Amino acid sequence: MDTITAIILAIVEGITEFIPVSSTGHMILTSKLLGFDEQDSIMKTYEIVIQLGAILAIALVYRERVLNLLGIGRKNSGRGGVMPASRLNLIHVIFGIAPALAVAFFARDFIKSLFGATTVLWALVAGGILMIIAEWVNRRKIRITAHELDDLSYGQALAIGMYQIISVLWPGFSRSGSTISGGMLSGVSYKASADFSFLIAIPIMCAASGYEMLDSYKNFTSETIGYFVIGFLISFVVAYVVVILFMKLIQKIRLTHFAIYRFILAAIFWLFIMR
Repeated sequence: MDTITAIILAIVEGITEFIPVSSTGHMILTSKLLGFDEQDSIMKTYEIVIQLGAILAIALVYRERVLNLLGIGRKNSGRGGVMPASRLNLIHVIFGIAPALAVAFFARDFIKSLFGATTVLWALVAGGILMIIAEWVNRRKIRITAHELDDLSYGQALAIGMYQIISVLWPGFSRSGSTISGGMLSGVSYKASADFSFLIAIPIMCAASGYEMLDSYKNFTSETIGYFVIGFLISFVVAYVVVILFMKLIQKIRLTHFAIYRFILAAIFWLFIMR
């Protein structure tokens, strides 16, 4: 690894971690373009480090909501100072992350065996199709019952958690793509689905990264620490900017736009890189 490579990978991670295009898929494809073995232990450690940078960015963006969930932040009141009955709480978050964490824990080795460029390309296409279907159904066939994050029901949170399993078992499918689509298919608005997707990313990514770090801490050496620091900082800054922009432009950037990008990316790699 060199400085330029570290910067490129960190930028890719920061841009793709929270938008529905699959950061895992992009990291695999980018590593292939740069001629790296994606399964190399130092490369895997570097990916964990830059992912932690992205997690810190999303935690900062949603810091007030996170503090409220933990009971240590300012509490928003309804009329008369009474808390809304449907307010989001930790049970929603648990329902949103438990299915994926359970599958990831018991199928860890199987999931790792699926990592590869060809798998990612098919996942990009399949995920794009799901996103187009979800957007069409959400806008035409389903009554929206959760317009805001605090309107989310326990059943909708669990449904989103179940859809997240797809991205766990299929590298390149996109965690945010599956959760946002799952929310929209369950009667949750596009914005609320994105908010919940980003929020539950914090605990599930911390758990996954922390678990992987147990096998990777030995790769923190005097030769690699500089690259890790650079990657962490760049990933943090880029992810923070991307999430802020995405939430501001969410009404203009539809899931279909991301789906089209996924189709184009898959086609380019299949026609010009894989052959």
